[in-house]
Amino acid sequence: MLNKYIEIKEEVKKALEENKAVVSLESTIISHGMPYPQNVETARKVEEIVRENGSIPATIAILDGKIKVGLTDEELEYLGKAKNVVKASRRDLPFILAKKLNGATTVASTMIISDLVGIRVFATGGVGGVHRGAQQTFDISADLMELAHTNVAVVCAGVKSILDIGLTLEYLETQGVPVIGFATDEFPAFYTRKSGFNVDYRVDNTKELAKAIKTKWDLNLDGGLVISNPIPEKYEMDSEKINTAIENAVKEAEEKGIKGKETTPFLLSKIKDITQGKSLESNIELVYNNALVASKLAYDLSNEK
Repeated sequence: MLNKYIEIKEEVKKALEENKAVVSLESTIISHGMPYPQNVETARKVEEIVRENGSIPATIAILDGKIKVGLTDEELEYLGKAKNVVKASRRDLPFILAKKLNGATTVASTMIISDLVGIRVFATGGVGGVHRGAQQTFDISADLMELAHTNVAVVCAGVKSILDIGLTLEYLETQGVPVIGFATDEFPAFYTRKSGFNVDYRVDNTKELAKAIKTKWDLNLDGGLVISNPIPEKYEMDSEKINTAIENAVKEAEEKGIKGKETTPFLLSKIKDITQGKSLESNIELVYNNALVASKLAYDLSNEK
């Protein structure tokens, strides 16, 4: 039945059949997160980093109504240039497939597809969360609910500081999602290494992490994990500058009435303009760093007895 909807790239299929390490990668970062050609260059480099560190990359997207697990170079290029690519979360998947559209997968939908094919580790930039002012708007990313019940470990640089970090962590706690600091006691805030909030557990290497993840799922404790991996120090942004840029962008979004799934792309684009491109450079470097940790984790997890 799934074959009707999903096409797995041969090398990914082979790796999964042989219980080799595979890392899934989302595609909204290609279609909605960065301009061309940086989006395609970044996607290629991320795949390269995953390979160099012991795993097979599987970039996930929807092309002409078919879920692709692992993209060819031509497909990556196409996705980077294509217009009218739908940002695809859980609720969108059946409609994008039925209408034979193109879709770029978010954290939530990449987790769903990873779980369907048996990929257990996923690298991204940052996960979604509870938006500022959610007490009034109820604007909460579907990523958080997915983390509550889908068995995929997500390596990220925390959540974007355009969100309400405190409320996001409270929500994850309520849903029983472990928030792990990779070599850090403090939850990172995407562009910066510190947020002022602590993680649940600190883990200093991927072997120890793989053991804890396997134990979680062996005990049938369903749901994912947030593995927060801080941006490398040399690429982190000045927290005062980035927070001012975020506050200005949030204010403009409110004034323009921008809501829902349009919010994050608008804010990221605005922040890039305000910081004169520095935020984009930081974004790219933290994704590379997450791909490296995810690849080592997937390798250790595939060897965990």
